[in-house]
Amino acid sequence: MDVDGGSKRVYNRLGGDSKNPKVCFHWQQGKCYRYPCPFLHSELPVSNGGPSKRAHDNSGFNGPRRGPNFNNTWGRGGGRGAGAGAGRGVVVKADKVCNYWIQGSCSFGERCKFLHSWSVGDGFSMLTQLEGHTKAVSAIAFPAGSDKLYTGSTDETARIWDCESGKCVGVINLGGEVGCMISEGPWVFVGIPNFVKAWNTQNLVELSLNGPVGQVYALVVNNDMLFAGTQDGSILAWKFNTGTNNFEPAASLKGHSRGVVSLFVGANRLYSGSMDNTIRVWNLETLQCIQTLTGHTSVVMSVLCWDQFLLSCSLDKTVKVWYATESGNLDVTYTHNEENGVVTLCGMHDSQGKPILLCSCNDNTVRLYDLPSFAERGKILTKQEVRAIQVGPNGIFFTGDGTGEIRVWNWIAEAPTTIK
Repeated sequence: MDVDGGSKRVYNRLGGDSKNPKVCFHWQQGKCYRYPCPFLHSELPVSNGGPSKRAHDNSGFNGPRRGPNFNNTWGRGGGRGAGAGAGRGVVVKADKVCNYWIQGSCSFGERCKFLHSWSVGDGFSMLTQLEGHTKAVSAIAFPAGSDKLYTGSTDETARIWDCESGKCVGVINLGGEVGCMISEGPWVFVGIPNFVKAWNTQNLVELSLNGPVGQVYALVVNNDMLFAGTQDGSILAWKFNTGTNNFEPAASLKGHSRGVVSLFVGANRLYSGSMDNTIRVWNLETLQCIQTLTGHTSVVMSVLCWDQFLLSCSLDKTVKVWYATESGNLDVTYTHNEENGVVTLCGMHDSQGKPILLCSCNDNTVRLYDLPSFAERGKILTKQEVRAIQVGPNGIFFTGDGTGEIRVWNWIAEAPTTIK
């Protein structure tokens, strides 16, 4: 399983300092988080891990339909450039949580120049924190209609949490680092090195799907087809057979030259982001690649559909918005720049029904942006970078970071207009 320590979020950072001919040791192990790194990243990773990517969020994220000129409104958020600066309600303080406040002993109170909160901004708050994983949380799944939360980690376990009590009610030892996890209907799917594990939460059937080579970084389901993005650059597909109550191999999609770390289904298309810096667009009926998007210059960590747009993020410090033209091809209509590499994207709606984009960056923050303006709504601060975000019901969402902590957040029904 993949993500930290063995956390093979192989960020595959290219380049390195040409003045230093040494190959980065951490990069060879698939866990270098420096961008740019002073050492060389000029070989293929030698470890079995890579960017564990939660490939598909079940938020039903879908922006409101707009007119044909809607793509021209991207990035009109004000602040420091296109949404890169402080937005409405963002507290102007040092972007650091007070260590004394964490220990419960800060004597400065509101006068403290550091934050006495794990977030800044309006309209959302932290409900609770779940502790149990000993290494990075690489995946979170919340089956529809369930009262259980499933999490996966590079500590080679999956944990099951009771949503009412917040207690861990089960630990599953998987024998490998979790690269990804999703839920679909009664099924929970987990990607680990060389296998996909499947659990039916209703009849307790457990299946093990073989075929992947190396770590499974990404999973997504379309109708009765399960797709898995793997370390060798393949996308494997299984089809569910109701007669045998099993998943049978259906196809292998080839095209990427390096690991496939993110998958998303939308508009009868499968979108795959890869460590080869490209996004491929696949026709779900023919399973053929119909377009290759080459706008990023580093690993494409996450892809997300919103209305007629595709959003993608990369370690090249950008979020790109792709627009479907009349010909059916996707072109970049807007590029949002961050100061650090972007690890994962998740879309949801706030308490007012407005679309929000959550961007986890490798500076240990999650930025919240209004769409399509990219006006900054707030910020979540963590001890280590957040690699998994999952949307729950009624405005709840979950974040899992590199220390193994899971935090539960919710959108407040009536947000204050100002924060002092």
